[in-house]
Amino acid sequence: MKVSELMELIGATNLNPEANLDTEITCGYSCDLLSWVLAHGKAGMAWCTVQTHVNVIAVSVLMEMACVILVEGVEPEPASLKKAIDEEMPILATNKTAYEVCVLMGQAGVLPPAE
Repeated sequence: MKVSELMELIGATNLNPEANLDTEITCGYSCDLLSWVLAHGKAGMAWCTVQTHVNVIAVSVLMEMACVILVEGVEPEPASLKKAIDEEMPILATNKTAYEVCVLMGQAGVLPPAE
């Protein structure tokens, strides 16, 4: 599944017009503890979070994730959005909960990361 397809599936808005939405998603994840995401993140991951600070973008770029999904209507801090644009990291925003997004991803065949 590509980021653009996930965006449509979860009814999300793309907050970064500079981002490549053709990136393939390899797995899905939901976590708000950055150290945990650093330990378990994978390349191609679609990461659901309510965290909005610039370190979210740093972690997603470091781990070569496919996208960050901001859930429950949270909005990125301006510095985070700027960093995402600079790094070409897709940021999707949805009013759905992380649980709802993960269920939809799972139903579409996007699995949790393999350990």
